[in-house]
Amino acid sequence: MSEELLTLDAVGLAEGIRARQVSPVEALGACLDQIEALNPRLNAIVTMVDGAMERARQAEDAVMRGESWGPLHGVPFTVKDCIDTAGIRTTGGSLIFERNVPDENATVVTRLLEAGGVMMAKTNLPEFALWWETDNRLFGRTNNPWDESRTPGGSSGGEAAAVSSRMSPLGIGSDVGGSIREPASYCGIVGLKATHGRIPLTGHWPDVLLRYMHVGPLTRTARDAALALSILSGADGADPYALPAPPPDVDLERPLGKLRIAYCPEGPFAPVSADVRQTVSRAASAFEEMGHHVELVSLESWNELSGQAISDAIYAAEGRHWLTPIVEGKEDMLAAPIRRRLAAPAPSMQEYQEAVADCELLRQDAARLFAAYDLLLCPSTPIPAHPHGAAKIDVDGVSVVGRNALRATIPFDLTGSPAVSVPFGRSSDGLPIGVQLVGRHLDEATALRAAAALEEAGST
Repeated sequence: MSEELLTLDAVGLAEGIRARQVSPVEALGACLDQIEALNPRLNAIVTMVDGAMERARQAEDAVMRGESWGPLHGVPFTVKDCIDTAGIRTTGGSLIFERNVPDENATVVTRLLEAGGVMMAKTNLPEFALWWETDNRLFGRTNNPWDESRTPGGSSGGEAAAVSSRMSPLGIGSDVGGSIREPASYCGIVGLKATHGRIPLTGHWPDVLLRYMHVGPLTRTARDAALALSILSGADGADPYALPAPPPDVDLERPLGKLRIAYCPEGPFAPVSADVRQTVSRAASAFEEMGHHVELVSLESWNELSGQAISDAIYAAEGRHWLTPIVEGKEDMLAAPIRRRLAAPAPSMQEYQEAVADCELLRQDAARLFAAYDLLLCPSTPIPAHPHGAAKIDVDGVSVVGRNALRATIPFDLTGSPAVSVPFGRSSDGLPIGVQLVGRHLDEATALRAAAALEEAGST
């Protein structure tokens, strides 16, 4: 029975529980057994939640009485360890906050609990959620379930590894440069970064770079991402960036109609491996076969508006300003990546201002793009999952800095556009490859419905 339960996504579990065909206690037990079996090797889970089994028992008693707590009644979920959980330590992957125990839940945690979910564990991340690989001095390194010699990505790498390995059916991560979509692509799952402000950030730490920060779900299916989005969306009265818009109506059964899809398999995201380029092109062909209008675009102007260069200056300046008072006198407790970031030369005021100006131009370019097209199809990452600790990554013989792993995701944190990574292929050595679907602001529905269509095309 445990094996059967692990094949169900969150929607499938919820449906089975409502129909009294699945026990919340057995669903949680299956996840706990999987954690016991796999986490010693993967190191994705870092803190277990006391009381999870008691809540699962209460959920079972309630459903047997004919009660419903909500759309996630009895469904287990996990939370990235930089998102506040009341009475449960939240460390941000740092020795500095090893004993930090919040008094309140983050808004996203509250909403999942109010929807009936069973929070069972916290997941690993790089220190302060500010790196593209998941490793820290407090909990150590998380391994990719597809190849333990490779990274699951970062900073939501623990969540991606947990969901991919079926230790968890649903996880909540965060994304300021690709930290949901890169791990989703590396681990072969779905990762959604909604429009900036769609999901409140209240209770996410660090509270820096909030103009670009996003919180969102990592799931095994597009329908799970759609369900999570409907639960998590909406202003909470605390996050000043949260948009006063109703949750989107994502009906995955509704026909897509004929979409205008721009696709760019490389362009400003170069260099991109042949495996990834071919996967993006296959996705473009799949959309054409569905009857959509697909057009190759170069995004040539973006070569002068490198999202990576923009974010280097903005993130370095604002991150340094925010981090310095927190880490001052505690530098010996920091992980090497954060120490290197703080030791790097700070951008000049002119460099910072130029980056802010370029960011505005990138936003304007994106607005023009989505005035002409419904979606942009492009890589989620330039390569499949790379080896651990790679200061340089190899893209078909071209050596580039490790941060290039985020080259295709950073632009859409800067623009705030909704973007979803959906698995659609494998590399020549069997590693998963995700493609990225980016939409216009507040139109997550089209991106998720297109993602579901790709899932169906990929399964046939």
